[in-house]
Formats: sequence, structure tokens, C-alpha cells
Amino acid sequence: MSDILFHYYRVNPTTWFYLSSLLSIALFFKFNRLWSVRNLDLIGLVLLAPGLLAVEYGGYKASTAAQQLGFIWIFAVSGAFIIRMLVDSLMVRRPLLETNLTIGGMVFLGISLLVFLLANVIATRPQRDDLAGAASATRLEAGDAEINADQLTRLGPGYPLLFLLPQISTQRIFSPTADGADNADARDSNRRVVHENTARVMAILSQVAIVAGMIVIGWLHFENAKLGIAAAVLYLLLPYTAIMTGRVDHVLPGALIVWAVAAYRRPLVSGGLIGLAIGTIYYPVFLLPLWCSFYWERGFRRFVLGIAAAILLLVIGLWLTSPDADVFTGQLRQMFGWIFPNEVLLEGFWALPSNDAVFRLPVLAAFIAMIATLAIWPVPKNLGTLLSCSAAVLLGSQFWKAHNGGLFMAWYLPVLLLVVFRPNLENRVALLVLGAEWFPKQRTAGSKPAV
Repeated sequence: MSDILFHYYRVNPTTWFYLSSLLSIALFFKFNRLWSVRNLDLIGLVLLAPGLLAVEYGGYKASTAAQQLGFIWIFAVSGAFIIRMLVDSLMVRRPLLETNLTIGGMVFLGISLLVFLLANVIATRPQRDDLAGAASATRLEAGDAEINADQLTRLGPGYPLLFLLPQISTQRIFSPTADGADNADARDSNRRVVHENTARVMAILSQVAIVAGMIVIGWLHFENAKLGIAAAVLYLLLPYTAIMTGRVDHVLPGALIVWAVAAYRRPLVSGGLIGLAIGTIYYPVFLLPLWCSFYWERGFRRFVLGIAAAILLLVIGLWLTSPDADVFTGQLRQMFGWIFPNEVLLEGFWALPSNDAVFRLPVLAAFIAMIATLAIWPVPKNLGTLLSCSAAVLLGSQFWKAHNGGLFMAWYLPVLLLVVFRPNLENRVALLVLGAEWFPKQRTAGSKPAV
């Protein structure tokens, strides 16, 4: 960027937290209605950043106390948002609260933010700690039997080919060291160059897809493009987005889920996108009870067919890229998360010495109880319920996720922001907005239609 913009220096994440928080409040805070839910949501979104920064600081300084404080902070704010999402369906009165900036100004600001964020992705080179998972996955791709045995244990569930891509953290609290990733072997590796460029392209496309999907949802389903643009601009302003812009494992599932919501009137397409999200990172599988309940009265078969087709496509991709049957079996096991919770190698909150991993199991049990409850309540489900409960499920999965749970905010932030800005959507139920089933039930002879 300094080659294009004279004396341009990337903003430090901590500095960006202060600047973006003030700008978010200036744009979206309703000063004439201090106790509005919008204001409380905005404060909660701002409060996510200090925990994220504390976790990164603790990781760099090897301070478990700072990491512990950061994770507890994130989980406390996330827990408040779960409650907010679960009670969202009970909030019938949803007054239209305009932003403090005109629509033209919002569009200009959003485009400017997107350009700078994506430029950071292009200009950033992964550091040594960003390549650890990719190095192991590369050995698996080459057919290393030892790596194949514990790939799922160390890296967690997800699509194995996704782990080949490096993790590009576009902003760091501390500047990278000179020997971070610039060793001769890595620099001269054609494979690494391909993986880095693939990660950049996928991250850029995923971020653009998230922003475009939020705007499309506002335009088509909220019938107010301003709401979608406001949600997209707030997403781009968040410090998390600036730090994790280049993390494909964060933004790709988020993009697929956003467009699944955008295509909810086409169950086959929506199911295909949810299926791709499940195959990519596994955890969206817990959305299935909720989404199947939404489509139960109409569109269920099309939705399930879309999921099955997408997962089958991903399995075929693994088969074509696997050197032998043993590697394919291991990759399939990783894709579907075939492992007991107590066998996973923990990272993040549950790996800290002060936390006993046994308490992760009751958290998982409470999460399963929540998704089972959301499958049967409320009835009928509308688009607003689908949005808020999907955000609650994705938020809840962070609490027991074995690998840095709590940090994968892009999975739920776009949907959560749409909930914050959404209007009343009680009439957006599957029975009213979807077309007829492919094979509707035939009436028996002599039967009369119900009045």
C-alpha cells in the first residue's frame, strides 16, 4: 500500500479499535433514544474487540493470564448476545431507526473500507505461526500416514483441503519479526505460493460475498436496501473484520450462510449452500434442526436434497485428490468430525492450565439441548426467527469448540448484524413465500378442499 499511497502505514489493531468504535457510535447510535435495543446491541458489538485484542496480546507475550481474561471477556459478551438472539422473536415492535448518515455517505464509506481491507489481504504475507496447520495438511496431502492418523485430533473437523491454505492475519498488535516467514525454503516453494494466492483470492471473494449478501437480504427480504447497507458497513467497521480479513476458515462459512439466508425462498439452493458450509467447517451441521423445522411445512425435501448434493460433491472432490484409500478415509473422517469430544487436542480457552477440559462436556450438552429446543420452538418459524436462532446456534458452538472457540466471529456476525437492523418479518414463513412442492399430495376422489 505504501507504493500506491504516499507514506501510508497500516493502522495498529488497538488504534483501529478506538477509531472504529467512535465512528460506529457516530453512525448508528440513536442519541435521542438512549435505551433503545439498537444502542445496546452496538455497545455489545464494540465490547467484543477488547477480548479479541487481549487474546492476541496474551498469545504474543505467552501470558496465560491475558489470554484467560480475553476469552472470558469474549464469552461473557457472546453469552449476552445468545440471550438477545433467543428473545429476539418476542420483540414484536421494531421501529425503523435510520442511520446518522445519508445512504450515499454509507455507500461511499462501505466501498472505501472494503477497498482498504482487501488491499491489506493482498499486501500481507503469512508469518511462521500462520503456516503451522498448512504444513501438516500439506504432509497429509502427500500421503503421510503418521499425519493422517491424527490430523483431525490436532486441526479439528473441517474440509481437509481448506487446511492447506495459510492463515493470513492482516493486522497484528505487534509487528512481525524479521525471520517470521521469510526463510529460503518457504519462499522458493511453488506450492506455498499457490496456497498463499489461493487463500488471498478466496478471502477476498468471501468478504465481497458477505457484504453483497447482506445488501441483497436488505433489498429483497427486508424491502429496504438501507438496512442491508447499514449492516454491511457496520460489519466492515468492526475491529474483528480488520484483524481477520484474510482468514478463509472464518469468512468462507460466513459467506455461505449469508447467501443461504439470501436464497431462503429457493430451498434447493439454500440447502446446497448450507451443505457446503457443513462440509467446509463442520459446525454449521448444528443448524440443520432449525432450518429443517423452518422448511418442514413446505420446501423440506428440496432443502435436504440440496444439502445431500453439496456434501456429495465435496466427498467426490476428496476422492479425486486423495493419493490412496487410507488418506481418503482419514480426510473423510476429518470432514465429518468423526471423533469423540474428549479425544480432540485442545487449543485456546479450554487448553489454558486454569481451565479443566471436563467442563467442556456439560457446555456441549447444554448446546445440544438448545438446538433441540429451537427445532420445536417457536412455531411457525419466520425469516426473523431463522436469522436470530441461526446466530444463536453459531454463537453457542463457540463455547465448546476445541480449537480457539470464541474467535471465529465471522460465522455469526453477519447474521447477527442483520438481526440488529431487521424489520418485522412475521409474514415471511415458508408456507407463504415458497412455491409448491415438486410432488404435492393428491386429493382422494370425492374429497373436498378445506374451507
